[in-house]
Amino acid sequence: MIKLTPILLAIVYGLIMYRFSVWRTSRNLDAQSTELADPMLRQMCDQLASALDLPRIKVHIYEIEPVNGLAAPDGRIFITRGFYDQFRKGAVSAAEMASVIAHELGHVALGHSRRRMIDFSGQNAMRMAMGMVLSRFIPFVGAWIANSLTTLLAARLSRQDEYEADAYAAALLTKAGIGIGPQISLFEKLETLTKSRGGAAPAWLLSHPKTQERVKALQALEAKWQVST
Repeated sequence: MIKLTPILLAIVYGLIMYRFSVWRTSRNLDAQSTELADPMLRQMCDQLASALDLPRIKVHIYEIEPVNGLAAPDGRIFITRGFYDQFRKGAVSAAEMASVIAHELGHVALGHSRRRMIDFSGQNAMRMAMGMVLSRFIPFVGAWIANSLTTLLAARLSRQDEYEADAYAAALLTKAGIGIGPQISLFEKLETLTKSRGGAAPAWLLSHPKTQERVKALQALEAKWQVST
């Protein structure tokens, strides 16, 4: 029983962290967001909604500066104030913003947004359990090894989610009559846009696949669809 104690503690810790993370995320989003009211972007959202046979798609503006889009565990879609400002300045088109919204819808439809919250808590629990166990056999460096392994696992899962959400967005944008062109052109702008908001690429971008790889995957999808039609 004593040998299992670190694992049991890690499981309990993971459950507590999951509940706390969901509560904290929802609270922050509620306090710092408003519903998107821009008429041009609303029109784009209506096109996406029509393609999905939905009455409407609600999108919120999250009042933070980094250029980003996100899908909350409860299914809500957000674009940041920093991203919206880039659209208003003309650096990003309405169709490119629609590609962001379609991508985040993909995360919701495929269950990524909720799973990521669970994964985050589970990774913390795994890091804690591995650190306890490895530290017994490899003092001083056990915790570092545990942290490195869980970080690599998280990054790999995140990259796979991005490819899947990209593919979902490509299909949705094509069905909505927008096409994948804006999706590709936005990828080519992302690094410049994110650096313009603070110097270095944010952590969320580092866990994403390389831009060239994402573009190639989209082009391969488009070529496949053209052959099949």
